[in-house]
Amino acid sequence: MSKVIFTIKYEIIEDKNDVFLDVIRELKNIVKADGLEIYSVYAVKGKKNMYKEIYQFENQETYDNYDDVADERTDILMNKLSDLVKPGTTEYLTLIEI
Repeated sequence: MSKVIFTIKYEIIEDKNDVFLDVIRELKNIVKADGLEIYSVYAVKGKKNMYKEIYQFENQETYDNYDDVADERTDILMNKLSDLVKPGTTEYLTLIEI
């Protein structure tokens, strides 16, 4: 089966960068699921407060089922993260290995 890479790119509200980094540090420690091989967050070079999350799944099925495995703490952090994102800046991309 083909691997799936899912990315989310967004800009953080300017004065919320420190809170964002705290949320991401905690998320990196707790985001886990069967079939999730990689979860990483990168700063976009040359774009202040712009970040990209990268999720790599072992196959389409684990990608499709990923939202079903989130726990309460992960949900809280994801909601907190969405409050830090500048409206209208979010871009999603799903890649399927060939």
